[in-house]
Amino acid sequence: MPEDLPIVEIWTDGGCRPNPGPGGWAAILRHGAHERELSGAEAETTNNRMELTAAIMALEALKRPCRVLLHTDSEYLRNGMERWIKGWVRNNWRNAAREPVKNAELWQRLLAAAAPHQIEWRWVRGHAGDPMNERADALASAARRQLGQG
Repeated sequence: MPEDLPIVEIWTDGGCRPNPGPGGWAAILRHGAHERELSGAEAETTNNRMELTAAIMALEALKRPCRVLLHTDSEYLRNGMERWIKGWVRNNWRNAAREPVKNAELWQRLLAAAAPHQIEWRWVRGHAGDPMNERADALASAARRQLGQG
């Protein structure tokens, strides 16, 4: 892949209250001075599904291949993409215990959305004062609350 690709920074977050229950997701995309915020919600979902959805929606919003620095407070998301997904694909979407991978349809969609890009998955500690992570959390929470679910 060419090294002269545009660099996009993305911060994602997702969550539910309670888990499972109503959930929200958000992503903030930054390319130079340009920023775009995305968010949404589902009435019945899980924290992990919302974390995956945030990353999917952010990557699907990119219109051409990019170098992406994706910041997430979800170890599930980062470990899934950096450590587990190759084995899941090799084992026909079965985990180490030979059980079907949870959220496989979202992982498959994420894999497709990630394919055109060079992505560095960066983990940030949630609720630890990272301003962009806090902003993504606030957007995801606001989206969830717009469902009228607290």
